[in-house]
Amino acid sequence: MNKKLFFSLLLLFAVTTIAFAQTKEELEAQKAEKQAEADKFQGEANALQAQIDALPGWRTGAFGTIGGSLSNFSNWYGQGTPDLSSGNFGITFNAFANKIEDKYFWRNSLLTNLNWIKFDDKNDDTDEDDFKNGTDVFNISSLYGRNISKTWAISGLMEYRTTILDNFNDPGYLDVGVGATWTPIENLIVVIHPLNYNFVFADNDSVFESSMGAKIVADYTRQIGAINFKTNFSTFQSYESSDLSNWTWTNSFSYTLWKMIGVGFDFGLRSNKQEALNYALGEWDSTGTDAEPTFDNLDNKLQSYYTFGLSYKF
Repeated sequence: MNKKLFFSLLLLFAVTTIAFAQTKEELEAQKAEKQAEADKFQGEANALQAQIDALPGWRTGAFGTIGGSLSNFSNWYGQGTPDLSSGNFGITFNAFANKIEDKYFWRNSLLTNLNWIKFDDKNDDTDEDDFKNGTDVFNISSLYGRNISKTWAISGLMEYRTTILDNFNDPGYLDVGVGATWTPIENLIVVIHPLNYNFVFADNDSVFESSMGAKIVADYTRQIGAINFKTNFSTFQSYESSDLSNWTWTNSFSYTLWKMIGVGFDFGLRSNKQEALNYALGEWDSTGTDAEPTFDNLDNKLQSYYTFGLSYKF
């Protein structure tokens, strides 16, 4: 290769590199301009959406979480059950329909959390090979209020909760009461009803009992960009006995990754002595040495559940 050809190739390479660098810098500059314009338009769109949300009328929405897995082992001797078929599937669904007007509001919400599990030892003919019911939560509520100020309203609440896969309405709880609702900030609802009757439906009348008491509910539901979350705390405090009181705290979170699909996480906590006693009596062996379970000697353990998996924004 002669010197002329070498320097020509070197010059061509240098010019190409400089041109590419200039082109890349120009493209990055154009991208920055477009991104700034997009951010500006997105901010304007968010402001318009906020104005739309502030208008009277209906507001509806829903989101949920779906999680599941399936596995099958054959002659996998490294584990205790070498021939195994297992799986689990769960779904959580949150929905709301709220009518917000200047003088009144009507808020309706639905929460379901259902889960099925399977653990089939192929070498054991006595175990079950079908999916069995796992987590089973159903809650629906309706709150109506007449505004007396910007943050306070006179309200009435009806809330029903039970299981739907097993023992539907056994037990089932229906709270009906009146009192006040406080909305200190947007998306936060606090219900304070000192006059509330807790109807309890169950076959075992010796354990489950209806009573008069106070109902308190705190709910915060919000969407921030791709994030949806909801937390709800509901408690009934019986005026008759603390043994008839109960509380439930549920939380749902979802993050949209692509279009309407993302990841979701749900968990809940509950304390209910009537449910705990009913379960303890079912497990108690009357021929054993242990004393019969009662409210006085009951170990009322904290109830909990969680679901993690894919989420879908409806």
